[in-house]
Amino acid sequence: MDRSEVRAAFAALEAHRAQIAGARIADLFDRDPRRFERFSVRLADMLFDYSKHKATSATIQLLVALARAAKLEERRAALFAGEKVNVTERRPALHMALRNLTDRPFCVDGRDVMPDVRDVRARVASFAQAVRAGAIRGARGEVFTDVVNIGIGGSDLGPAMAARALSPYMSPKLRGHFVSNVDGADLGDTIRSLDPARTLFVVSSKTFTTQETMANAASARKFVADALGEAAVADHFAAVSTRLDKVAEFGIRPDRVFGFWDWVGGRYSMWSAIGLSLVIAIGPEPFEEFLRGGQDVDEHFVSAPLDANIPVLMGLLGVWRRNMFAESVHLVIPYDQRLARFPAYLQQLDMESNGKHVTRDGAPVATATGPFVFGEPGTNGQHAFFQLLHQGVNVAPIDFLVAAEPTDADPVHHALLVANCLAQSEAMMRGRSRAEVQAILKAQGLSAEEAASLAPHKTFAGDRPSSTLMYRRLDPRNLGRLVALYEHKVFVQSVIWDINPFDQWGVELGKELCNRLAPIVQDPARTTEGLDGSTAGLIAWRRHLSR
Repeated sequence: MDRSEVRAAFAALEAHRAQIAGARIADLFDRDPRRFERFSVRLADMLFDYSKHKATSATIQLLVALARAAKLEERRAALFAGEKVNVTERRPALHMALRNLTDRPFCVDGRDVMPDVRDVRARVASFAQAVRAGAIRGARGEVFTDVVNIGIGGSDLGPAMAARALSPYMSPKLRGHFVSNVDGADLGDTIRSLDPARTLFVVSSKTFTTQETMANAASARKFVADALGEAAVADHFAAVSTRLDKVAEFGIRPDRVFGFWDWVGGRYSMWSAIGLSLVIAIGPEPFEEFLRGGQDVDEHFVSAPLDANIPVLMGLLGVWRRNMFAESVHLVIPYDQRLARFPAYLQQLDMESNGKHVTRDGAPVATATGPFVFGEPGTNGQHAFFQLLHQGVNVAPIDFLVAAEPTDADPVHHALLVANCLAQSEAMMRGRSRAEVQAILKAQGLSAEEAASLAPHKTFAGDRPSSTLMYRRLDPRNLGRLVALYEHKVFVQSVIWDINPFDQWGVELGKELCNRLAPIVQDPARTTEGLDGSTAGLIAWRRHLSR
């Protein structure tokens, strides 16, 4: 692919960055009273405010020119057309079909996949409703009070995040649990207080061979079989998998197996049957609203002009900071305790997608690619790592997420929460100069000498960029919108960098080495010959400690 136009667009952006480097974000507001209106975009009750970025109208025009040079519109069309955009695995990435609630077809190899999608969606809804209503019960005829999802990666992070985010919508008669870590403490601590006769396990693994998931599933199976007998296993397990043979060997009935397709990537799979535990928790109707929120963003992404397109702007502003300002970290700070797992969910979505060092055709990338992503709920972060964000040497752009109204929470608390969010974004932008600090200190009664000595410690550089996503409340539809916005943002950035965001070969080497090391770790009689000195030494020390 000829990238000369992209290189020219990057060069134009670099020259522009040099031109506006001396401008402060706060000054841009002083020059333009309508800046907020012109640098924000609305989607239903959701507003994306990017006015606190060091960006002018010229910046946005140059970023849109970069997107066009990278053929974003053509690549977007290919994505939605079901073309094999996952070039290394020769697959489409058609997760948008999973949240399609219209009559529009989505085709793979010329075949509309929507009839199959609707069939699985209906089966998931029917099973979930039967569990919720008590029509499906355990082996002793008792209703289920606890549902344990066993998965890892996309089979855990998405449903676990969403279940916590939508906890006000959960059935009061059911408790949801999520187990992912192969560390036995994860499963052990979860099931310690559970009644096996009232517990349903959902094993989520496309191949039913994922090491961590199957180790936990085997232990959960033993938990049920030891308490209720081997025959009870079939009544206490469901599976989300495509391997009917392996599921049958495990002892799960075919009518409790829900499949999905190879064009559904793990980190995009929450919209599929992988969301079964979430559907059980919140019910089919709220889950459909979650799907509808994702569909809202899909429609916006394909129809809105690039300069008024929220995921496009999110992606391009990320490229602006990552490539023009060399900022390697991006923060997502939700001012909502129920979104505590949202940053972790985005870590997989973003870093597993765009953590790549070669282009789609295998050549070394010419620019930095995906950033490190992290975050925590807002007010907790303010009393932890925000110190570095305000006064540290490095700058990291921030996404603030906040609801205008609380969902099943105290409105007085929520007003304080919103005030904290807005205060932090303002403080990041404005900072506080040494002269301002000295004036404040003198007003507090300090001498000129004391004020001058203390002022450097209380000075904030400011000029730290941020975006804010504000919506009416955190409900299923707005959660769906948030997830889909970040999915498409990641795709936009992958197009600019010309990388494949839909594979994850970087996780394979560790898996292979683990499979080789596991027998050596488990059996002290096995030789460590051939291992590197550190690994061999650590295994020897473990054997010593385990005697």
